[in-house]
Amino acid sequence: MLLTVIGMSVWLISVRERAAELSQYGYPGIVLINAMASGTVLLPAPGVIFTYTFGGVFNPMLVGLAAAAGAAIGELTGYAAGISGQAVVENLRLYDKLLHRMKRHTRATVVVLVIMAAIPNPAFDLVGIAAGTLRVPLLRFFLSALAGNLIKMLTFAYAGAYSFRWILPPG
Repeated sequence: MLLTVIGMSVWLISVRERAAELSQYGYPGIVLINAMASGTVLLPAPGVIFTYTFGGVFNPMLVGLAAAAGAAIGELTGYAAGISGQAVVENLRLYDKLLHRMKRHTRATVVVLVIMAAIPNPAFDLVGIAAGTLRVPLLRFFLSALAGNLIKMLTFAYAGAYSFRWILPPG
């Protein structure tokens, strides 16, 4: 695990110049990248890596905002899968537990959505599918996903900004 983290750090430093080349796409590009990364249901995509990298190139506050908006838009795919009733995870034990708890504690659903969106893991797809299955209002789901992703993406954007300054001081 440590070797993976070191390897990713070296790779991120090496792509910093490449990320600067991608600056022509700006913040709309960050929204698009994160929408596509979050739009993959149950398949993790590296949206936070781009957020981290762009945080070292652009204004980290705006990067976090753009990345969170894109991620929240992308999370709508899981929600739509739940609404359509064609969830491929229906007899999955974790999904069943999640669905049961969200049914029992409807008032806590928003809290669950925000917390799970703030944690970088593919389990949020299960939460999104469960929210769709339970017919959580779309605006409530979207705003909860946005709030959680805002916490996560701001953390990654500022981590990128500070680590790049620390590793590669301007000069």
